[in-house]
Amino acid sequence: MKAGRQTTLRDQAVVTGIGVHSGLPVTLTINPADADTGIVFVRIGADGDRDREVRADYRFVTATEFATVLGDDSGPVVSTAEHVLAALRGLGIDNAIVELDGPEAPIMDGSAEPFVAAIDQAGIVSLGARRRFIRILKPVRIARGDAYGELRPYANGFRIDVEIAFDNPLIGRQKFANDIEPDFFRRELARARTFGFMRDVSKLWSAGYALGASFENTLVVSNTRVLNPEGMRFADEFVRHKALDALGDLALAGSPIVGAYKSVRGGHKLNHAVLVALMSDPTAWAVGETEEPARRIRGHADVATGLVAPAYGPDVS
Repeated sequence: MKAGRQTTLRDQAVVTGIGVHSGLPVTLTINPADADTGIVFVRIGADGDRDREVRADYRFVTATEFATVLGDDSGPVVSTAEHVLAALRGLGIDNAIVELDGPEAPIMDGSAEPFVAAIDQAGIVSLGARRRFIRILKPVRIARGDAYGELRPYANGFRIDVEIAFDNPLIGRQKFANDIEPDFFRRELARARTFGFMRDVSKLWSAGYALGASFENTLVVSNTRVLNPEGMRFADEFVRHKALDALGDLALAGSPIVGAYKSVRGGHKLNHAVLVALMSDPTAWAVGETEEPARRIRGHADVATGLVAPAYGPDVS
């Protein structure tokens, strides 16, 4: 790992938007946190006080069909947490308190880029404690039909290898693989938007999903074309977003992973299942600490201080 010490934000990072499924307005504030805090989500009540909180941990995942939902025995605390988790993990942030005044993280433009921009403006700083990481010692694989996910040893940090296959001529079969470092994440993954199919919209609305979806926050696909006027950000934006989701879901390991993750026709449900399988086998992983000397991590702040409802289908490829 390049950064020898744990990190957090220099200052608060604040974004406002709506939930893609709930359609409700929400303000999300990412606060600095002490070493060994990890990532914690806190729901703010109507009176402005802290209501409930949940640690970003695979053991607190309560739903994965349309998004990653974290909660406890009392019910969900935060829905659609994967994009903000991907931003935090992609930028190498270990500790943060994420407050939100609604049931769902804001979808913003459908990608992690708005969270990255807010974090970079706030700045990233190192802390005194060494960073802990989870090293994969042997392969762990979950297969479901023609889909599978696998974590395996990889000495050079964290690598994502994602393949999707959709029965749609605009998507078809796509593959994306690369080591994940903060600069690469900013350039090549953070901007990839979530996508959905117009054919599914009525079914989703009737089920209470995608109530906040629009061209402003979703890459919308028909049978013949992408309907967004601005087009696509990447030629393979669909698979890049699946890789973004996987990064956010695997952040629920609680520490950075040193290993490689391969997913074929996967999604939130499969990502979580692989993480559960990994953690259930204590011979498959080990916790270690970085041994590099402390150094300051430079963030951006250190350098300079007509709605159409697209569809969100179930978590299938």
